[in-house]
Amino acid sequence: MIARYTLPQMARIWTDENRFKKWLRVEIAVCEALAEAEVIPEEALDEIKKKATFKLSDIRKAEEKTRHEVVAFLNVLQEKVGEDASRWIHYGLTSSDIMDTALALQIRDATKIVSEDIDAIMNSLKSLAVKHRYTPIMGRTHGIHAEPTTLGLKFASWYDEMSRNKERFELAVSQILVGKISGAVGNFANIDPEVEEKVMKKLKLSPEPCASQVVHRDRHAFFISVLGLLATSVEKFATEIRHLQRTEVGELEEPFTATQQGSSAMPHKRNPIQCEQLCGLARLMRSYIIPAMENVVLWHERDISHSSVERVIIPDALILANYILEKMNTILLGLVVHTDKMMENIELTKGHIFSQRLLLRLIKAGVPRQRAHLMIQGKIMSSWRKGKDFKDEVIKDGEIRRYISLEEIEALFDIDVYVRYVDIIFKRVFPKETAKVKKKKASKKVKKRK
Repeated sequence: MIARYTLPQMARIWTDENRFKKWLRVEIAVCEALAEAEVIPEEALDEIKKKATFKLSDIRKAEEKTRHEVVAFLNVLQEKVGEDASRWIHYGLTSSDIMDTALALQIRDATKIVSEDIDAIMNSLKSLAVKHRYTPIMGRTHGIHAEPTTLGLKFASWYDEMSRNKERFELAVSQILVGKISGAVGNFANIDPEVEEKVMKKLKLSPEPCASQVVHRDRHAFFISVLGLLATSVEKFATEIRHLQRTEVGELEEPFTATQQGSSAMPHKRNPIQCEQLCGLARLMRSYIIPAMENVVLWHERDISHSSVERVIIPDALILANYILEKMNTILLGLVVHTDKMMENIELTKGHIFSQRLLLRLIKAGVPRQRAHLMIQGKIMSSWRKGKDFKDEVIKDGEIRRYISLEEIEALFDIDVYVRYVDIIFKRVFPKETAKVKKKKASKKVKKRK
């Protein structure tokens, strides 16, 4: 991943230096387990733990000769440790025992960061949802005004979606934190299964129950797919903010710093560039899913067609996940909310948005549904052409007034009805916060339609 989208904490996990450190950690854990099984002399283990070090430049130099990264790594360790003790390093193992197990260690470190990022976004969304749970906003379907809802419900729905992402992420993590120390075709031909059990316990990983030469790649495909879905949820949130930031709407804005410039040509521009960036990066994240799926299919017990792909997609996917989530949280923390503009937009159609309530009241009064629909639709079209307030036109309509009183019409055009069940929805999404919400409700006023 390019430096622009790589944050320092995540970058350190995916350096070659750190990868070889993880390899060494696995090799030493195996040696410790073999020593406990009395396969390796204790003095050899002590020598290995004391002297097993490497320089990245030495490994790269050795690889120029061996054309095999693991062999180059082992050759460098042999030079450091000495021939006698180093002969026990990699005893009974195959390259994938080390590489796959060490990869799980790297992934574990990276997923801790991503997990914290998910929690941070969820906390931000919860705060926004609670703050704006009664803030009216125009609900839109097909991009067209539908009926009012609340901004808090929009944020609550995002929180609920992120909670599902968190569940999927945790499941994917549990399935990918797996290693193997089972030899060339996974059948423990040259190493005892107890050694693998001890190594995995030391490393706090799970053993692959029935490995081939590798940990099976359906685990990695599922994991990358979950990251792709996580990024897609962020894209959904970013897209909504972008739409609501449009000049014609003007309800939300992503943060814009005092020194920031929106355009090289037009000084007035305040573009939603951060949200646009996240939408683009989500596309990139989803592109990793197909090669991850294709990596599942390997010849027999293993080929290395997956290896070159994983060197790119696994680090990149986790680096991107970290960047995308942190960027989205920054946007949420600095989000600008224009409540006056929200009310202005609710008023834009001069009351047309209350049409369904009027329709249902006429049906309840005995008017056939289709007739009631046409009555209201005609009145809406005429009021729109005249630029008149829909409620006023309804009040003056003798046919409608045959069925509905003036007091009932006033009640039908009351915006409060659209927030009356907010607390019930919040109870579903934030069950632990229900008591707090109820305490605050009595003092919260909703601006009514003029």
